[in-house]
Amino acid sequence: MGGRFHLPAAASTLLPVALCILTLLPHTLLGKPAEEDNAGSSALLQRVKRGWVWNQFFVLEEYTGLEPLYIGKLHSDMDKGDGSIKYILTGEGAGTTFTIDDSTGDIHAIQRLDREVKAQYVLRAQARNRLTDRPLEPESEFIVKIQDINDNEPKFLDGPYQASVPEMSKIGTSVIQLTASDADDPTYGNSARVVYSILEGQPYFSVDAKTGVVRVSLADMDRETRENYTVVIQAKDMGGQLGGLAGTTTVNITLSDVNDNPPMFDQRLYQMSVPESVPVGSVVGRIWAKDRDTGVNAEMKYSIIDGDGRDTFDIITDPTNLFGIITVKRPLNFESKPSYTLKVEGANTHLDPAFRHRGPFKDVTIVHVSVEDVDEPPQFDLPSYYIELPEDAEIGTVVKTVSARDPDAANNTVRYSIERSSDPEKYFYIEITSGSLMTVRSLDREQIGWHNITVLAMEMNNPTQIASVSVAVKVLDVNDNPPSLTHYLEAYVCENAKAGQLIQTVTAVDPDEPMGGQHFYYSLAPEAANNPNFTLRDNQDNTAWILTRRGGWSQQDQTVFYLPIFISDGEQPVQTSTSTLTIRVCSCNQEGNVMSCNAEAYSLPASLSRGALIAILACIFVLLVKSSIPPLIIGNLCFTLLGNALLTNVTAS
Repeated sequence: MGGRFHLPAAASTLLPVALCILTLLPHTLLGKPAEEDNAGSSALLQRVKRGWVWNQFFVLEEYTGLEPLYIGKLHSDMDKGDGSIKYILTGEGAGTTFTIDDSTGDIHAIQRLDREVKAQYVLRAQARNRLTDRPLEPESEFIVKIQDINDNEPKFLDGPYQASVPEMSKIGTSVIQLTASDADDPTYGNSARVVYSILEGQPYFSVDAKTGVVRVSLADMDRETRENYTVVIQAKDMGGQLGGLAGTTTVNITLSDVNDNPPMFDQRLYQMSVPESVPVGSVVGRIWAKDRDTGVNAEMKYSIIDGDGRDTFDIITDPTNLFGIITVKRPLNFESKPSYTLKVEGANTHLDPAFRHRGPFKDVTIVHVSVEDVDEPPQFDLPSYYIELPEDAEIGTVVKTVSARDPDAANNTVRYSIERSSDPEKYFYIEITSGSLMTVRSLDREQIGWHNITVLAMEMNNPTQIASVSVAVKVLDVNDNPPSLTHYLEAYVCENAKAGQLIQTVTAVDPDEPMGGQHFYYSLAPEAANNPNFTLRDNQDNTAWILTRRGGWSQQDQTVFYLPIFISDGEQPVQTSTSTLTIRVCSCNQEGNVMSCNAEAYSLPASLSRGALIAILACIFVLLVKSSIPPLIIGNLCFTLLGNALLTNVTAS
């Protein structure tokens, strides 16, 4: 006896199912001879061995019939057909995907099977006594494998695609590789064997049927003629045979630029104009050598290679590296040169060696620049003026004649004036039409040594056009100031001083500044030339010494002496002055340091004669008689106060 599977008749017509029959039949259940079955129910317990071994069931996916799909039949040789045996099915999908008739052992699929969802199911079968529920056979495991059919088309998972390839590429240049995925079983039949073909994009591109590599199929494609292409690629399974499923995708291919086009100016002659008054660095205009290429392949460098304006104008490339900007390099002057011609070259900066034969990658154009006349302010013949004028110049002296003219072609008349803030004291005047600058006040170098005057020139017909110039007037020195002693007009002599002793060194100052420097000459004034008390020695170095002529000095005899000193300079005209040096008699210690000096109350001049002394005494006598107010002697004058009046009685020489 043995177990048997019964397959549906319809399946016998299918080759795959026929193959399944050969592999799905279970091994025979081994048991005792038939006569033992006649022994009654006790024979069931006397069986030596009951075992069944299952291999696999094969069933095609995607069954779409109305009835459940018959899978196979379980049968035990113990089944007498009386319904006493109950067949049980457990495992993956049992009861939901697969059902079994527990009486007949027929197995059916009650749901659509999809290999791409689940490729196989592991089930377990068992035969039990329906009444006692005792297992009649050991539980056996078998597999239901879902056999693939071609129910999935190839898919391009990353499409649509973007790709680029340089223009002018050679035939066969690789652009992009495409890969289509097919969910069918690649190990069974041709359901997942994909073949590629091109549906759109010929004759420019092709695709390798096996690898899916898209390649250039037309030489010298020019981006400047056409830049973008749309290519449709098909992937078909079943090796591309009739009946195979297909999927498509789109590849958008862009031709990238190469430097294969030389630049060219859009004009052979540019006309530009610029006012003559623009500052250096001003933009005159721009030019453009157009290039059909893009990006770095269109970048330019411009240069002025010839023309009479090479030194007057410059050209730079703008930040985009496309345009040439012409600028002013030097100041312009319509009156001196009204126009310029420039020869300008524009050249690519990034050359491709593969396309040098298409060159030269540069072009030349002519730029004509016209300078526009502008109403300019007057121009002085000098940028500044420097004048030297002696301080004793007479009022009305013409210092300088300045000159300015209108640089424009109109050559308008110019009028002159002084900017008042530059000459607030009004020392100068300028003649309005001639530009003659003259003095209107006396100059004094010792007060103002420099006069910085601003002279204005204004166009008569256009007062807004004003120019200015600086006139620096240096006042030259004239010897018009006498020298005088500096600082120390007092000195002292010690009572114990000896004859010939130095008591003072005197110096002089002079506000004048002679060219050769100061030279002073010293002597005693004529009235003191024979002074018995002091003498003067000129050191010939602009200093002089005051020396004693005698000894025996006493404050009781006389406390103050007045010594007139005569000073002269060495310039022409010679200037002189007399200064009086006051000399006091003081008590000194052994080192010559002053101890004390009496006040100057009743003093006599150092050179007082005997007659003068008698006159002073007579003055005192008269005053004592006329008034009870004591007289006051200051210097060599005798005074007395009568009421509120101050009277001079005697002048002593």
